[in-house]
Amino acid sequence: MSGEFDAFVSVGMLEHVGVDNYGALGETIDRVLAPHGRGLIHTIGRDAPGPMNEWIERRIFPGAYPPSLSEITEILEPAGLSVLDVENIRLHYARTLEHWWERYETNADKVRGMFDETFFRAWRLYLAGSIAAFTSGGLQLFQVVFNRHGSNDLPWTRDYLYGNRT
Repeated sequence: MSGEFDAFVSVGMLEHVGVDNYGALGETIDRVLAPHGRGLIHTIGRDAPGPMNEWIERRIFPGAYPPSLSEITEILEPAGLSVLDVENIRLHYARTLEHWWERYETNADKVRGMFDETFFRAWRLYLAGSIAAFTSGGLQLFQVVFNRHGSNDLPWTRDYLYGNRT
């Protein structure tokens, strides 16, 4: 990746980058983010570092790893990037998963026609377990907004998020 950009956005990627590649990711962000630029990392995460669920690792997302907030900051800090905001929208994601579950169940016959019963049951279990994990707080959905250290090109409040644009 080359060039200079006003924004760096990562949605659903960090879980698949691998901890061993966090340094390279931080270097890439540092190399391409403009001096006034901002970034966003949107990732499934958890409250503390730990191993991935073995069943999900084997059946659903081989190699995936949901990071903790401290691991996310390990990407940003060496590159001189400052965290501006962190939001945890895990309950929103639990609701999204509920909608996916409903659609999955509505289309169960179609899915079974495309895949074998083992696949069908694994994804049903994965969706149900994920709903439970996000509802109970076992998994998080972090949105981390950052910019360069010392950059003051940012809003003073969150009013812009809620329609109070002036």
